[in-house]
Amino acid sequence: MTTAPSTTTDEAPQPAAPAPSKSSWAPLRPLILRLHFYAGVLVAPFLLVAAVTGLLYAGSFQAEKLVYDHELTVPVGERKLPISEQVAAARTAHPEGTVSAVRPSPEADATTRVMLSGVPSVGEGHTLAVFVDPYTAKVRGSLEQYGSTGALPLRTWIDEFHRDLRLGEPGRLYSELAASWLWVISAGGLVLWFSRRRALRKVRGAKGRRRTLGLHGSVGVWAAAGFFFLSATGLTWSAYAGASIDELRTSLGQATPSVSAAAGGEHSGHGSAAGRAGDAAHGVGLDKVLAAARAEGLGDPVEIVPPADATSAYVVKQVQRSWPSKQDAVAIDPSSGEVTDVLRFADHPVLAKLTRWGIDLHTGVLFGLANQIALMLLALSLILLIVWGYRMWWQRGRGTAFGRPIPRGAWQQVPPQILVPLLAGIAVLGYFLPLFGIPLAAFLAVDVLLGEIAHRRGRRSYGTPAG
Repeated sequence: MTTAPSTTTDEAPQPAAPAPSKSSWAPLRPLILRLHFYAGVLVAPFLLVAAVTGLLYAGSFQAEKLVYDHELTVPVGERKLPISEQVAAARTAHPEGTVSAVRPSPEADATTRVMLSGVPSVGEGHTLAVFVDPYTAKVRGSLEQYGSTGALPLRTWIDEFHRDLRLGEPGRLYSELAASWLWVISAGGLVLWFSRRRALRKVRGAKGRRRTLGLHGSVGVWAAAGFFFLSATGLTWSAYAGASIDELRTSLGQATPSVSAAAGGEHSGHGSAAGRAGDAAHGVGLDKVLAAARAEGLGDPVEIVPPADATSAYVVKQVQRSWPSKQDAVAIDPSSGEVTDVLRFADHPVLAKLTRWGIDLHTGVLFGLANQIALMLLALSLILLIVWGYRMWWQRGRGTAFGRPIPRGAWQQVPPQILVPLLAGIAVLGYFLPLFGIPLAAFLAVDVLLGEIAHRRGRRSYGTPAG
């Protein structure tokens, strides 16, 4: 729910308020308050970067259509040329590299994309997309492309900044840290918000810190479900937590299958091997391969991946991520043009489908513009919550004291029968989410050390507020 150092106004005794009734969770409240406060202080900068870049990414889909309109669209003609002629035109204009995939024009006014790998001027893991008019075979331009959604330079730049700050693999730690803590801070804020016994939830008429708290809490409660979703789906393709999730899915038989790229066989986990550069004109050729895929019911949009080597098949797969998802795939023998393997999205394991839909919803493609607007609203909510959280921290100070901290010693008030299972659960969670567990352990160690130093120097006692 919340993302920055939020606290509640009942941290200190309020004479006019009735004493809250005792409950079994009451001893946990100061601990949750302290965790929520300090996690917000430390993690909010990472979340702020993720929110700002996520806001930009959600808007980049529409911006991409405007910026690259010339490459993406064409005037509608009378008849589309064979796909082989379109690829030949692309190769004439760009003989460098090799054809790694072809996406035939999916709509009447859309260009065909011919993806080239191994082009010297193109970054590693990217391809050069050559855009061809399907009616005239005229090349309308070429752009560097990245990812399965075909992100062009503008969206690619924003995507990489959102994912890893454009620092490569080390930079992915920032986004995984943000995703690992977003749900924790949100859950803590929800507990604190709904546990209050006082009439402090009204924003209208309130002033100062109470008004800031009301805005922070109200927006956080409404956005909490979205934050939980973003955190969970963001972790599915993170570096460390994502690996644990993949292992769990594999052990449960829920891994995402792929069509076999071998010239003969059942679905295997190695269909992605066909993504390596091949010969677009190999065997029966692209036109017969596309016709065979159409006969198996694969409608637009599709991607044709040439054989990786002499023993591999063509792979034709649907690439529609919007609802309803089209993710069927077939393998086609290059020598005979016969279908050698078929994989239907309907046959994917449940967790594989949920993972696919979750990622597509997270990236804003599942429901198109509506999906992107919802993500932008969530990102704006996150930004506002962080700003309000830091403002409450400032307002909580006295005089020139910035950010008066929450009292230490909250864990000492928790009964052992609650504390021990809680610590065990956190330890297990920290094992699977290392960028939650390691920072939490470091925070606890530093916090205990500083508290012990302050206690020995007689500055204050545990459980009492710091000046």
